[in-house]
Amino acid sequence: MTAFVSDFPQASRRGLLAGGAALGLSSLIPTIASAGATNASASITGDDTMSYVTTSDGVQIYYKDWGPKDAQPIVFHHGWPLSSDDWDAQMIYFLLKGFRVVAHDRRGHGRSSQVSEGHDMDHYAADVAAVTAHLNLRNAVHIGHSTGGGEVAHYVARHADRVAKAVLVAAVPPIMLKTAANPGGLPIEVFDGFRANLAANRAEFYRAVAAGPFYGFNRPGVTTLEAVVDNWWRQGMMGGAKAHYDGIKAFSETDFTDDLKAIQVPTLVMHGDDDQIVPYADSGPLSAALLKNGTLKTYAGYPHGMLTTHADVLNADLLAFIKS
Repeated sequence: MTAFVSDFPQASRRGLLAGGAALGLSSLIPTIASAGATNASASITGDDTMSYVTTSDGVQIYYKDWGPKDAQPIVFHHGWPLSSDDWDAQMIYFLLKGFRVVAHDRRGHGRSSQVSEGHDMDHYAADVAAVTAHLNLRNAVHIGHSTGGGEVAHYVARHADRVAKAVLVAAVPPIMLKTAANPGGLPIEVFDGFRANLAANRAEFYRAVAAGPFYGFNRPGVTTLEAVVDNWWRQGMMGGAKAHYDGIKAFSETDFTDDLKAIQVPTLVMHGDDDQIVPYADSGPLSAALLKNGTLKTYAGYPHGMLTTHADVLNADLLAFIKS
């Protein structure tokens, strides 16, 4: 991981799955073709207008709310430093399955207010609570990727009355930082490197993350998917540098142990064992062990950004868990 920070400029190029299968489109195409004839309620009914909720401390949180309002809601929580756009492959898939799909841009990210303060898990969870209360979401499935997985844990532990199930995907809990209680974590110098790179040249740093370890494009024999890299970079640069800088502390130093222990609802933990951003051994298995009703599903060779590179596989597994 330390090498990951220093070796970005030398990251080799590789490719993952080719074409539509890489984005899970192979599973979507037949569904799209038949959606109008077989399931009118599963048609795309997204609202293109800008939707916001204002939090108690005056922050405007942007959200998407698509699909039938009487359907079971699925709420998606994005990773750092991205936006709700990172869930495109999942939101379309589940919308076509008849679900109500909701995703928000975390404060300081995407289209939400670029405020100076409040970039910590307490505020993140409170912002989610503001969105779910505004939309009156109940019996919801909350799915979080990376930092969004920490946000899910923090929210679900406090608002279980609105939650049916939870999913942590390549998520940061229990805690990323190496401490006396977590000797397998990453040293603080790794995250100091993140901050230094962000402050020095955020645009170059984000390009290096996306083109290298995030999707595993630095592994031998795999060609970089340039459009995926461009989309990651676009999302990152939409957000505020201050929010992203402070967010590094939030995702790396927050201890979610008590949150995980408090969660009662069925929770699926999904993690790739070639995750170079949130290393597998100190995350997925430990989180699953702390959950009262947790299930761990390990993906051999999958990278941190597996929701994009292997959307066809993960979407099907998510659907099976939600329906179980």
